[in-house]
Amino acid sequence: MKAIELSYMSDEILELLDDILTECSSIKEFISDHTFDTYKEDKKTRFAVERCFEIIGVALTRIGKIDESVLTSIRDHRGIKSFRNILDHAYDHVEDEIVWGIIERDLDNLIEDIEKLK
Repeated sequence: MKAIELSYMSDEILELLDDILTECSSIKEFISDHTFDTYKEDKKTRFAVERCFEIIGVALTRIGKIDESVLTSIRDHRGIKSFRNILDHAYDHVEDEIVWGIIERDLDNLIEDIEKLK
C-alpha cells in the first residue's frame, strides 16, 4: 500500500478518517455481546451496524472526491463503497451473514488502514 504523508491531508480528510474510526468503534461496541445468532435476532443492532457501514461508505466517497490518492492506502475501498450502496439502495436484499462476515473479516483491516493514515 502506498503511504500518504499526514502533512498533505486536509483537515476535512482527517475529520472523515476520524468519522470512519468512530463508526468502526461503534460497530465493535454494538456487537460486543453478540454471537451471529443473537445478532440476527436483534433488529436494533442490525440497523445500527448497517447505518455505521453506510456512514463509512459515505466518508470514503467524500475522501475520494477530495483526494482519490488517499483511498489507495485503504484495502478494498471500492468494495466498502459498493457495500454502502447495497445497504442504501438494496436494503431488502441485505443478508445478515454477509454483514457479519464483513465485520469478522474486514473491519480490523479497515481500522488498521485508517490508523496508518492518521
